Amino acid sequence: MKPPVSRLLLAWYRRGHRDLPWRRVSDPYRIWVSEVMLQQTRAQAAIPYYQRFIERFPTVAALAAAGEEEVLTLWSGLGYYARARNLLRAARQVAGGRGFPREYDDIRALPGVGDYTAAAISSMAFGLPHAVVDGNVLRVVARVENDAADIASPRTRERFRAVAQGWLDPRHPGLFNQALMELGATVCLPGKPRCRVCPLSSLCRARESGAILELPVKLRKIRPVRIAGALLLVRKGRRILFRQREAGARRMADFWDLPAPEDLPGSRTGARFGEFRHTITHHHYTFTVLAAAARRPTGPISPPFRWFDPAALTGIPLSTTARKALKLAGIL
Repeated sequence: MKPPVSRLLLAWYRRGHRDLPWRRVSDPYRIWVSEVMLQQTRAQAAIPYYQRFIERFPTVAALAAAGEEEVLTLWSGLGYYARARNLLRAARQVAGGRGFPREYDDIRALPGVGDYTAAAISSMAFGLPHAVVDGNVLRVVARVENDAADIASPRTRERFRAVAQGWLDPRHPGLFNQALMELGATVCLPGKPRCRVCPLSSLCRARESGAILELPVKLRKIRPVRIAGALLLVRKGRRILFRQREAGARRMADFWDLPAPEDLPGSRTGARFGEFRHTITHHHYTFTVLAAAARRPTGPISPPFRWFDPAALTGIPLSTTARKALKLAGIL
């Protein structure tokens, strides 16, 4: 009889894993911040943001008392800024209540918290038996079970969730969830799975059948949209011209970006600093960064435009595209 998934997975995880700062705590607030940051962000990229955020807001009460602009400034560069706004809304809700909720359904009801985040917090902070299911976990389940069902289907995702729940060790749910996520992030990789070091290789039906690289299956693919654009670096002495984004569906009005040519009709472009790529869901942008002179660069600038000294840029919420452009120009 083969050993269960949980025993193999926990033994492997206890032998060694990545030392990530949020794995050293059981505080639900800090686990929550880390899980929100890890949505759409690699762990290594999230670490410095997490450390700065926790240093400034060490408790949920400290975050609840903060202004939105300061929170967005600390979040600047992580992208997907609705995450930060929801985090702040939820912190204020928690601070105004009876403390951090301890039950899965109450955690799930917080703004911006979905099934995955609620399962992570409830299992790691409170020892509740709820399995996490994200893209990495779906891949592990599909391969171990050799299941070619479409993971874009809600029915498949729910079935895979039930499989992961069946694997979970109710005595160590938080540890199990971290082990399962670690396996998907470091061993059961999409293109180059490390089957030789996988603790579940003896149970993996896809490996046995030779179908490992064919799984998981995701049928609903959105065709990428490719968009070319330009950002202008307009200077007056040391200061740089920025434009505040207009309010819209993504509620990005608080963020400052470099102007585009259409924002400054009649501007004259000069040196080319280079180009960078930027992706938002299935939209793939290629931005060229150009030095430019506006028609009236020395005249008064009204909102949504403003001049900023480079030394002040760490104190304002900069868009991700502005950060990439300024790094390309050697300013950040």
